[in-house]
Amino acid sequence: MKCTILHESRGRLRVHVCNVRMTLHRADVLEAYLNHHDAVSKAKVYERTGDVVVYYTGARRDAVAALSTYRFDDPELDALVTSADSRRINQEYQEKMYNLLAGRVLRQLFLPAPLNAAYTVFRSIEFLWKGVCCLWHRKLEVEVLDALSIGVSILRGDFSTAGSVMFLLNVGSLLEEWTRKKSLDDLARSMALNVDKVWVRAQGSEVLMPLTKVHPGDEIVVRSGNMIPLDGTVIEGEAMVNQAALTGESMPVRKTIGATVYAGTVVEEGECVLTTKAEGGANRYDKIVAMIEESEKLKSSTENRALVLADRLVPWCLGATIVTYALTRNATRAISCLMVDFSCALKLSMPLAVLSAMRECGASHITVKGGKYLETLSKADTIVFDKTGTLTRATPKVVKVVPFSGCSESEVLQLAACLEEHFPHSMANAVVREAKERGISHQEMHSEVEYIVAHGIASRVSGERVVIGSHHFVFEDEHCTIPEDEREKFDNLEPEYSHLYLAASGHLAGVICIADPLRPEASRVLRALRGLGITNTVMMTGDSERTAAAIAKQVGVDQFFAEVLPEDKAAFVQKAKSEGHTVVMIGDGINDSPALSAADVGIAINSGAAIAREIADVTIKADSLEELVILKTIANSLQRRVSANYRFVLTFNSALIALGAMGILQPASSAMLHNLSTIGISLKSMTNLIPEEKTQKALAEKN
Repeated sequence: MKCTILHESRGRLRVHVCNVRMTLHRADVLEAYLNHHDAVSKAKVYERTGDVVVYYTGARRDAVAALSTYRFDDPELDALVTSADSRRINQEYQEKMYNLLAGRVLRQLFLPAPLNAAYTVFRSIEFLWKGVCCLWHRKLEVEVLDALSIGVSILRGDFSTAGSVMFLLNVGSLLEEWTRKKSLDDLARSMALNVDKVWVRAQGSEVLMPLTKVHPGDEIVVRSGNMIPLDGTVIEGEAMVNQAALTGESMPVRKTIGATVYAGTVVEEGECVLTTKAEGGANRYDKIVAMIEESEKLKSSTENRALVLADRLVPWCLGATIVTYALTRNATRAISCLMVDFSCALKLSMPLAVLSAMRECGASHITVKGGKYLETLSKADTIVFDKTGTLTRATPKVVKVVPFSGCSESEVLQLAACLEEHFPHSMANAVVREAKERGISHQEMHSEVEYIVAHGIASRVSGERVVIGSHHFVFEDEHCTIPEDEREKFDNLEPEYSHLYLAASGHLAGVICIADPLRPEASRVLRALRGLGITNTVMMTGDSERTAAAIAKQVGVDQFFAEVLPEDKAAFVQKAKSEGHTVVMIGDGINDSPALSAADVGIAINSGAAIAREIADVTIKADSLEELVILKTIANSLQRRVSANYRFVLTFNSALIALGAMGILQPASSAMLHNLSTIGISLKSMTNLIPEEKTQKALAEKN
C-alpha cells in the first residue's frame, strides 16, 4: 500500500493512502488488519479523507512495514471484519436521525395546523397501542406512562405537547438502538480478529492451512483437545465432543461416522475426520454476535437488581402522577410527572456499561463471556496459576537434544515434532519450532496419535510404539528403560531445564531439554493484583518440587504445589470455594480444564488448548500478564460505574418528577431532560473505564 506521511510524533503516525478510493468496507478491513498487527497498539481509519492514524509501542520501522506490506486485494483479510461493517451502521443511523429531524422541522414550518394535528393523532396510535398491550398483559411498564402522557395531551387538545413528546421518544429510541447496536458491533469486531488454522487432509497427507481457505467438502482432521472449526459430518473416526457452547450440557457426546458436528464444539477424547458444510469464516460475525447476546443473559446481580427496580418503579411514577393531579387539579403538572420514568435509563445504561467493559477488555486482547464474570472478578480474593505457559513464557525454547540408544539428534527431534505438532501446548510448540529452525522435515509417518492428559503422547511408527512426555509417563506408566551404558549421561541432565522424554519400543530414544523462563513481569503483576483485592496467590505445576520451589520464590506466590495432576488442581479450587473464597483459575492446557471449570472464574490463555478456551469464562492473549491487571481493574471499575449509574438515575429522575409536580417544568421540558439524561448516562457508560494512556502504558510494558 502506497501512503504519504502527513504528520509524525513519537509513537504516532498519520498517513494518507494514495491511489485508492477508500470505501466503507476497505476502511473496516484496513483498520482491523492494523489493530491485529503486533507492531500496532491502536489504529483509526478515516474513510472520507483516506487518512490513517497509527499508534505503535515498538520500533517505527515495524509500524511502517505494517502499512507498506498491506494489500487491498488480499481476500484472506476480509475474514478480519464482520459481515456488518461498523461504518455502514453509523451511516444508516445518521440517515435515520437526519430524516427524523428534517421531517419534524418541515412539518412545523409548512404543514397547516389541522393537518399537523391529524398527523399527530395518527402517529399516536403506535404509542397508545403499546400501552394498551402492556395493560392487557397486566404489566405496568414505561409504555403505559408514554401512552398516558400522549393520550391525555391529545384529549386536552394540546397537540404540540403530544407531538413534542413523541418526537423526543423517537429520538431517544433511535439513539438507544444506535448506541446498543454500535456497542454490540464494536465488541464483535474486537472478538473476530483471530484467524484460526486447521488441519486439512488432501491426497493422503495433512496440511495446516488458514480457516479462511477451507471450502465446503474439504476434509478436516480434529484431534483431542482441539475445537471443531466448522459445521460438518464425521466420515472417519470416533470422538467424545463437548457441546457446552451450544447446549449448556457439560457431558460430552459420542460422535461416530455419519454424525453431525457443530462449529465451536470441542473434541475431549478421540479423533475424527469431517467434511465441512460451509466456507471457512462464513457466518463468523453472526456466531460471535449470538455468543455476545447469549452472554448478556449472564447478567451480574447488580444489573438484575437495577432492572427489577426499574419495573417496580413504574407504578410509583403513575402513583405520583395521580397524587399530583389530586392535590393540584392541574393536568399539565400531572403530565409532567408522566414524562419521567426510571426504566429507560436503568435498562439501557446498565447493559451498555457491561458491553462497553467487555469491548474495552477486547481492545486489550481479553475476551469475557458475560457481565456475570466481571462482577465475580471484582469480588475475587484467590487466584491460582498454572506454571508452564502461564507464569513462565508462552514460548519456551529447546536448548539441547540429548540422543540415546544410538539415535541422532535429528532423528529424535524429527519424531518428537511429528507427534507434538498435533497438540497445542507451549512445550509442544517449542519442539515443533526447533525442528523447523533446524530445517528438519517431520511429515506424517505415524498411526493415530493418542493424547494422555497430563502425561504425554503415544503412537505407532513402523509398527513400534513411540511415546513422549513426562518422566512419570515414560518410565513408570510405560515402563521404558534407560540403556545401562548411558546411565551416567542420563543422570547428568541439567536440572534447571524442563525435560521431554522420547522412547521407542520400550527404550529411551532421547531427551529434549527445554528452557522455561519466568515471565519478567510476573512478580510485578502479582503485587499489582494484591493491590486490587487479591489476598492469596497460588501456583500449581506438574514439575518437581525443586523446580516449583525455585519458580515460586522468584515470582513471590503465597503458596505452591508441585507434581500435581488435573484432579489435584480442581480439588484445591473446590476446597478454597468451600471455605468462602472467590477463586480465579488461570491455565492453558487440557490438564487445566477441570480446575478452569470448577473455579468461580476460569481464565484460559488464547494460545493454549481449545478445550481450555471453551470451558473458560475469560480468555487472554497473554502477550503479557499485565492483561490480568487490566482485567481486574476493569472489573473493579465496572462495579463502581454500575453503582454510580444506579444512584444518578434514581436521584435525577426523582428531581424531575418533583419539579414537574411543582409546576417548575413543563411536560415537554420534563420529557426532553429525561431523554437527554438517559442518552447522557448511556454515552457515559460507553466510555473507557481505564484512561487510554494507562492501558497503552500497561500493554507497552510487554515490549
